[in-house]
Amino acid sequence: MVKIAIMGYGTIGSGVGQVLRENADLVEKRAGTAVEVKYILDLREFPGDPEEKKVIHDIDTILDDPEIRIVVETMGGLHPAYEYVRRCLEHRKSVVTSNKELVAAYGGELLDFAHRNELNFQFEASVGGGIPVIRAINSALTAENIESVTGILNGTTNYILTRMKNEGLSYEEVLRDAQALGYAERDPSADVLGHDAGRKLSILSSLAFDLTVKYEDIRCEGITEVTQEDMRYAEELGMAIKLIARSRRIDNHVYARVEPAMIGRSHMLYNVTDVYNGIVIHGNMVGDILLCGKGAGSLPTASAVVADVIDEAKHLHRSVWGDWKDDRVRLADFEDLSCRFFVRLAGDLTQERREEIEAVLPVTQFVTLPGLEEVGLVTEKMPGRALHRFVEGRKDVLSHYRIEEE
Repeated sequence: MVKIAIMGYGTIGSGVGQVLRENADLVEKRAGTAVEVKYILDLREFPGDPEEKKVIHDIDTILDDPEIRIVVETMGGLHPAYEYVRRCLEHRKSVVTSNKELVAAYGGELLDFAHRNELNFQFEASVGGGIPVIRAINSALTAENIESVTGILNGTTNYILTRMKNEGLSYEEVLRDAQALGYAERDPSADVLGHDAGRKLSILSSLAFDLTVKYEDIRCEGITEVTQEDMRYAEELGMAIKLIARSRRIDNHVYARVEPAMIGRSHMLYNVTDVYNGIVIHGNMVGDILLCGKGAGSLPTASAVVADVIDEAKHLHRSVWGDWKDDRVRLADFEDLSCRFFVRLAGDLTQERREEIEAVLPVTQFVTLPGLEEVGLVTEKMPGRALHRFVEGRKDVLSHYRIEEE
């Protein structure tokens, strides 16, 4: 039997307990041994909970117990989560975490420490909830030279954009509904400003490219400025607006960004809607692979945590996977990459104005919509830097979007 401890008994931690109870026979079969929760570390008590007698309040109880071989961290946040996880590893206990902030900030360090001490540090649930994307990168795709990762990595923003598109509602209206339904926090800034997706992108990029892509280096733009007018233009063009997290490796350069972008109906992420996440991994041999599923929620995320627990229970005496050099890479400027762009400009499209715009932009299409005194345009592929020079300082620019085609 393998005895474990859970640190943090909130939504995910309690879900881990539920999965281990309800799927106990399956877990034992897959792990080759029974897995039992001995301690639950939390500041609170949980009267009436099936695990209430296992609740403790002192981390040293876990650290000093030689029976505890695996610790599950579902506390969230950076501190004291980092200190607790580091101490667990130092006391020769393998760790499983669902904490994206922790992994984005210290993943390379903690994984390296675990490897050097023949322990395991696993974090499948830190990205994509129950979607096995990290295991895919570290196991199924180890023969691939991964060239890019493109994803919808935040269910809250995807839900908001889906309802804006389908129901013609404003951002503010859908956000209120999302908060009432529990899809968005009272303070939704981590989601709607792109920070949550940025942390997840930093983890996936670091693993895919075998280096450290720091979240702080990724430019993140959110969805707070997306309007119904933008949605109407996207629909007219046969596209949708999604919050896209993307990283690419070209030669020795790594590019990464999170931003709302337009994608066409042929894009693999076009039909990833509602609270679902989708991740496209492009390998040099296999091409594009799409992984899709619910990116959050108690039981989907807990299922991914327990899968890591099973893996660690099977490999208690050796470190089994994960390449992530704790060596920070300097990101190249995303504006150097070329793509098509959509731009909205206030005012009517006169012949004189058309000629003025075409003199500085490689326009392939102008679009006007009934009832709007403005014009939209689509460019040929062009460097982002050149588009930025066009929009900078112009008072008539209402919005602009990268058109994501790969």
